[in-house]
Amino acid sequence: MHLLSASQISKSFGEVVLFENLSFSIHQNQKIAFVAKNGSGKTTILNIIIGKDTPDTGEIVTRNGLRMAVLEQEPVLDPELSIEESILQGDMPILKVIADYEHALQNTDDADAYQKAFEAMERHNAWEFETEYKQLLTRLKLEDVHQIVGNLSGGQKKRLAMAKALLSKPDLLILDEPTNHLDLEMIEWLEQYFAQTDMTLFMVTHDRYFLERVCNEIIELDEGQMFSYKGNYSYYLEKKEERMAVWETETGKAQQLFKKELNWMRRQPKARTTKSKSRIDDFHSIKERASQRRKDHVIQLELQMQRLGSKIVEFHKVSKSFEDITILKGFEYVFKKGERIGIIGKNGTGKTTFLKLLTQTLQPDMGKVVIGETVQFGFYTQDGIVIKPGQKVIEVIREYGEYIPLAKGRQISAQQLLERFLFDRKKQYDFVEKLSGGERKRLYLCTVLIQNPNFLILDEPTNDLDIVTLNVLEEFLLDFPGCLVVVSHDRYFMDKIVDHLLVFEGEGKVSDFPGNYSDYRDYNNSLDAASSVDKTTAKTANSKIEIEQNQKENQAQKLSYNEQKEFKNLESKIRSLELDKQQLEAKFLDPELKPEQIAKFSEQLQQLQSQLEAKEARWFELMERLG
Repeated sequence: MHLLSASQISKSFGEVVLFENLSFSIHQNQKIAFVAKNGSGKTTILNIIIGKDTPDTGEIVTRNGLRMAVLEQEPVLDPELSIEESILQGDMPILKVIADYEHALQNTDDADAYQKAFEAMERHNAWEFETEYKQLLTRLKLEDVHQIVGNLSGGQKKRLAMAKALLSKPDLLILDEPTNHLDLEMIEWLEQYFAQTDMTLFMVTHDRYFLERVCNEIIELDEGQMFSYKGNYSYYLEKKEERMAVWETETGKAQQLFKKELNWMRRQPKARTTKSKSRIDDFHSIKERASQRRKDHVIQLELQMQRLGSKIVEFHKVSKSFEDITILKGFEYVFKKGERIGIIGKNGTGKTTFLKLLTQTLQPDMGKVVIGETVQFGFYTQDGIVIKPGQKVIEVIREYGEYIPLAKGRQISAQQLLERFLFDRKKQYDFVEKLSGGERKRLYLCTVLIQNPNFLILDEPTNDLDIVTLNVLEEFLLDFPGCLVVVSHDRYFMDKIVDHLLVFEGEGKVSDFPGNYSDYRDYNNSLDAASSVDKTTAKTANSKIEIEQNQKENQAQKLSYNEQKEFKNLESKIRSLELDKQQLEAKFLDPELKPEQIAKFSEQLQQLQSQLEAKEARWFELMERLG
């Protein structure tokens, strides 16, 4: 069943053309994701669909009586209401049915009105509405329905807005970055809910696992054209690669034909026949096709990183609480070179507080945090860039200098740096407040990396970034030689980047898990499976050591918990030793080295080589046992 169609819509802001003559449609039971680069008009198209904006040309046509609900990135809720009042004052047809029935009860003399109201209650199954909405709020971790909306966290407000949207039972649900501000547990619940429901969805999201597991169609806006892929994210990647290969082939053929036709044009006399004039018209079409160039520029990330010393960051018996909420209790941890740590936990367990303690913007109640002398933090916060009224993009970067130092003594201008972050010369003189959410995040990332950190802290770095930018950021972080700490709800990002996890479990408990997020989920699922098979065993298998023993009975060749942790840490240690070796080898290139320095460096190099060989040998030993 056809629900909505966009026909030849266009939108411009001044001289900037966002898109032209776009057409697409939404049918019942489709779960469509809309993907495009930052700044190409994703949010504008959503606003046009829901009626908050209008196209310059074209139109949106909807089915008569279409019920549409919207989950916005930043939901607008009355801060004075309680959670329950916010639900009951929503614009839902079922609420009118209940109100009509209650009115009929007050006017029992009108038997016809009462009968109609009663039948409407039956038809909409309104008798169960209170039970239904309270069950949904419980699933969404909003059990206290008397909480005032103004006192809720960002994640709680997002969940309340989600509850209101789902309870309205819309024909079409529009979602703008639905996973932002949700913790991992809630994202997985939402993912499972949408995968199992027949609800029609149209969404903008950067969450690639969400795209993979929920969507059955992806619409892409690329170079001003719409392309539809009837499948999930994996299918989209496969078919897009095929499309690009065809485009390259056709462009190559057009360029060859253009050269041939250009020679013909040059040989033509001034007097031309009708036949030659027709060929001339074709020549101009061929020239246009042969001259097409894709704007597939990617961000170029580069650092002049100061070498980390032996002491990086150390937590010694650190405790931190806020009133009756305990964040850390006697926490101990020593960061090592090249570590890549993911921070996970439910909202409110203290992940952001931990980052503030790490950077010493917040002091512990007990214990101490020691920072090495060579550590240069780069802290990418959720708050993003501070927008100054009237400030232009280029002015943000010039606050750090007209010229920016790079590796090996090179430098580039502020304008060149911005071009590397996909801000062309014209865009550099736009006002920051006019940028899209994704463009602001990209500019903020530039300001963090421009300070050449050797210890990167990223708090929800994937919010609002397009998938192309995410891929570039991931490749950069994989090669980043310093320390990395990441808080992110993007499971794909975490799986690709981190070596191990610090899991904030609440009440001050933090556990160190040797693996990425998917490894952690598999581990927890194995605990659930063990519990369902044998409750007695589950009660006596609360520690990881006991679980390892159970696994060894079935899989003798698997590694113990400590060996798994060692195996994961070995990768970071080997990477760090290799970097030390490269830096030491570079010193031998100095022509002014004295004999005693050569002897000293040679001894250090030999020691490094021995350590590296030992670590690699141990890594291969554990790898073989993993089989």
